[in-house]
Amino acid sequence: MLKPQKLEKVLIANRGEIALRILRACKEMGIKTVAVYSTADKELMHLGLADETVCIGPAPANLSYLHIPAIIAAAEVTGATAIHPGYGFLAENADFAEQVEKSGFAFIGPKADTIRLMGDKVSAKHAMIAAGVPTVPGSDGPLPEDPETALRIGREVGYPVIIKAAGGGGGRGMRVVHREEDLIEAAKQTREEAGAWFSNPMVYLEKYLTNPRHVEVQVISDGQGNAIHLGDRDCSLQRRHQKVLEEAPAPGIDETARAEVLARCVQACVDINYRGAGTFEFLYENGRFYFIEMNTRVQVEHPVSEMVTGIDILKEMLSIAAGNKLSFTQADVNIHGHSLECRINAEDPATFMPSPGMVKHFHAPGGNGVRVDSHLYSGYKVPSNYDSLIGKLITWGSTRDEAMARMRNALDEIVVDGIKTNIPLHRDLVNDEGFCKGGVNIHYLEHRLANQ
Repeated sequence: MLKPQKLEKVLIANRGEIALRILRACKEMGIKTVAVYSTADKELMHLGLADETVCIGPAPANLSYLHIPAIIAAAEVTGATAIHPGYGFLAENADFAEQVEKSGFAFIGPKADTIRLMGDKVSAKHAMIAAGVPTVPGSDGPLPEDPETALRIGREVGYPVIIKAAGGGGGRGMRVVHREEDLIEAAKQTREEAGAWFSNPMVYLEKYLTNPRHVEVQVISDGQGNAIHLGDRDCSLQRRHQKVLEEAPAPGIDETARAEVLARCVQACVDINYRGAGTFEFLYENGRFYFIEMNTRVQVEHPVSEMVTGIDILKEMLSIAAGNKLSFTQADVNIHGHSLECRINAEDPATFMPSPGMVKHFHAPGGNGVRVDSHLYSGYKVPSNYDSLIGKLITWGSTRDEAMARMRNALDEIVVDGIKTNIPLHRDLVNDEGFCKGGVNIHYLEHRLANQ
């Protein structure tokens, strides 16, 4: 791989495990790094490993990690040549991407116009329909405010339906409607929520799939006409629309449907001139895929795709941002074995309440096929200001059963003393009969928790 010339120094506009992950990729490629941090994050591991550090503000994210002028100023004073947003915070903020490039820095991700296109669920769906990617039947655009038209669309699609905010995400701005007489009021309430949460009151309607799985496709594209997929992932174990455990490849998928959707996603990247790493998210039911959204950034669960392909997604992102073409062709991508990822959160495993505080002792598990992506260390104090994710435990095996056995061992070995974590939940899940069989739907975990 060519050393990226434009990326002599990368500013990492994030924190925690993803900031450390980006830093490691930069160091492997001989790229200097700038780590930014808030006053609550003085103890982050990657700060001691970066070439330079800059405090960008106080603990509240809107005054630090979401404060665009502070991040760009930090890049300017340190002489950084590029900015990597990681995930969360400003990673899918088109205005941020635009300001980064207007300020003379490379944005390690898609172009601002692409982020806007895929960030609006309506325009994203139109783009996917044009590319031949299968979508959920629905309003094919904004749901009209005219009651008669809205009711007609609901009847044509068939109940139950789901109303979604066009600019929504993270499980917000969605409402399921089971009866025609509830549609108009539900649409009104969702519009109000969408306007308040996303500054965009537009909503759309789709068929509500009753028991789907959540399957996604990892892609990388260089914006120069070349794109590849790294297979699919199953992310169906969710609580309140938040992923808990992921795996690759998705078990029990119809191979004909899989091959077609993978090819369609690659073509869609070429059609929209996509640049960088991205993920197409689908609902999968009765052997069919239905597109729901595209995430225009690196995903929390990207390691499972790396483990089954051997391709470093972060290094490829850096190379593409430097103007290089993809280092791989689709023929170079071979899916080998199986991988699982458990998201380790600082939270009570029963109530899911956040559990910040001092980590008195941390021990990372090891062994063949075990990977730990975490910024934890003994003596680190988990702040209360940010997301509760403190690490990711990943295993690989030549088969799903082997990957599962290694995960059981790793969860038995890992030690995080001083705070509560969801490790006990993961220990239960990897011994759960239904999950071990494979192919559970997106409601499985919440039903399981409700019946405990």
